[in-house]
Amino acid sequence: MSIRLEHVNYIYEESGARTNHALKDVNLEIHPGEFIGVVGHTGSGKSTLIQHLNGLVRPSSGSVYYNGKDIFGDDFPLRELRGKVGVCFQYPEYQLFEATVLEDVCFGPMNFGKSKEEAEEIAKKALKDVGFPEEMFQKSPFELSGGQKRRVAIAGILAMEPEYFVLDEPTAGLDPAGRDQILALLSELHRKKGMAILLVSHSMEDVASYADRIIVMNHGKVMYDGDKRDVFSHEKELESIGLSVPFARSLASDLKKKGFPIREDILTLEEAKEAVMEVLRKKRDKC
Repeated sequence: MSIRLEHVNYIYEESGARTNHALKDVNLEIHPGEFIGVVGHTGSGKSTLIQHLNGLVRPSSGSVYYNGKDIFGDDFPLRELRGKVGVCFQYPEYQLFEATVLEDVCFGPMNFGKSKEEAEEIAKKALKDVGFPEEMFQKSPFELSGGQKRRVAIAGILAMEPEYFVLDEPTAGLDPAGRDQILALLSELHRKKGMAILLVSHSMEDVASYADRIIVMNHGKVMYDGDKRDVFSHEKELESIGLSVPFARSLASDLKKKGFPIREDILTLEEAKEAVMEVLRKKRDKC
């Protein structure tokens, strides 16, 4: 079971002899249960890439496979795929439209054939899974805070019980507390439900803290794809395309250059703290 892209190209504009590629010869395979960070500068192809994963956009050439089957094949149930591969776009709360929170989260399951009673049961569970209080189920979505709306929007996708959950900048516009809550929620969904998470983000700190695998997009191509420590070891190459490495990684590199014997594959401040303490303990033991 996987989502596989083979030689996928997407041309979004043609002007005379000029061809513009949003995606160019992309080859990727995404497996169940992975937590993947997708990064790249503005216009690198991140958002176009994720729209191919459940067939919202059709490649100009190349193929997308779900569990070995071409999703644009004549007999492929593309509508069902969009329940299994849920995509949450930037500011998903702008898509809330029903009179109450519960009705909004029920919309997806009912659209996929569930009865009202079944949909309500699924919706209530999804709302509880995202930590949304039951006493607010009958509130209008438009009375909620930004963070609460974001949780409801995420619950609406969870209610369709996806195997893959794709999120495009899910913390955009949130305050630091709301941002941390959403990221912690995604981590919990990944850990408890075994759900594959694809997190598109501009924050290197966020993907370093939560993802295991990083995909770096650059001008429509996959520049790097691999373990996060390996990807972030390419500091100069990432900087050359307008990306940074996590602050803790940069700090460790600077300390190393100044003669402090710290390991450089550090990605978080907690790892940096532990690595510094380890060096100091070793020095103390030698004394």
